[in-house]
Amino acid sequence: MNSSAIPVFDVAVIGAGPAGIAAAVSASESGARVALLDDNPRPGGQIWRGGPAAAHKGEARSWFDRLGKSPVSIFHNACVFHLEPGALSAESGDTVLQLSYRNLILATGARELFLPFPGWTLPNVMGAGGLQALVKSGLPINDKRVVIAGTGPLLLAVAAYLRHAGAKVLAVCEQAPWIRFLRFGASISLLPGKFRQAAEMSLELAGIPFWANCWPIAAEGKGCLESVQVSRGGKIRSVACDYLACGFHLVPNVELARMAGCNLHEGFVVADDFQRTTVPNIYCAGEPTGIGGLELSLLEGQIAGYIATHWEGAARKLFEKRATFRRAVALLKQSCELRPELKALAKPDTLVCRCEDVSLERLAAHDSWRAAKLQTRCGMGPCQGRVCGAAARFLFDWEMDSARPPVFPVKCSSLAAVGAAAGESNGGSR
Repeated sequence: MNSSAIPVFDVAVIGAGPAGIAAAVSASESGARVALLDDNPRPGGQIWRGGPAAAHKGEARSWFDRLGKSPVSIFHNACVFHLEPGALSAESGDTVLQLSYRNLILATGARELFLPFPGWTLPNVMGAGGLQALVKSGLPINDKRVVIAGTGPLLLAVAAYLRHAGAKVLAVCEQAPWIRFLRFGASISLLPGKFRQAAEMSLELAGIPFWANCWPIAAEGKGCLESVQVSRGGKIRSVACDYLACGFHLVPNVELARMAGCNLHEGFVVADDFQRTTVPNIYCAGEPTGIGGLELSLLEGQIAGYIATHWEGAARKLFEKRATFRRAVALLKQSCELRPELKALAKPDTLVCRCEDVSLERLAAHDSWRAAKLQTRCGMGPCQGRVCGAAARFLFDWEMDSARPPVFPVKCSSLAAVGAAAGESNGGSR
């Protein structure tokens, strides 16, 4: 690829969830040339999955309309696998997209945290958000018996959605104690608009059993999930079900931030009041800076977009509102802290790295993530440690200490294209 043919943008935004959409739209209002890249076929991310056609609520509809009317260049199905100062590479189907940028906004969202327990690899045991996404994509769920387990408000949102889709939600199992969860609900309802949302959610969940101090200890079935054993108040109970949807909070997607050299603290990207990271001209918004929900993601995205295009005044007007919703980050961290009992769920022969078939026993023989990778190949499979890495961090207090290109598995031809472009830009030297 001729380097002169690589398009140049004033702002490149990676991630087309709410934070990324808000960042791209806000940046484009200054007349800047903006690129928005996402690995899904439509913008919206996990929260607004389905894109404009599925956006019925006013806020989502408004943002999709603004994006559609903006001059933002949207690149769908573009998986960014390589970053370097001022340039990025993404794989889209059989093609490689390369572009240059002056400012970069990372709005890469988050994924679910999975904790291993006996039977967690059985078919129909999946993430809570993952099951919701599959149903949105057409998975038939009508009359299917579902147990939802883990922690946090995501469980309630998934339960309400699955019930609306026709599922029989047998129980929501929240690992946090009742008192902690009630305090979280009372505190979060004081934020703007949250009391109404909480009231609507209560109506939608009416009749669904909510079990606090409860978590799964084993999934059972011959070839497929048939039942789940849960610990509730110290007693073991078996629940026959068709699906077990688990979500033990969220893990920020910080691989690209690591690759770019951004500083992290407690697993999150460090960003200042203007959403600037520790690397010049790189900004971060949404869940990678702290799990705070939709409203906070939108506000951080707008601020990042404005600051990347030097609209400091417009950004400052959002600071007070952002501070209000940032309280949700601290509330959620306190209320949904994972209890130590969850570290004892996996047995010695329980797989932790399902890509490379690495058991807990094999991992326990090592003292760091790096050593475990070198000796067992844990984290070196198709998921590149996105599932087992977060689990190992919780189980062993290991730190993920590196991120190397390619961030996602890609074709060798894609890597060759990047190498060829680099060679051309250096005058053919290698």
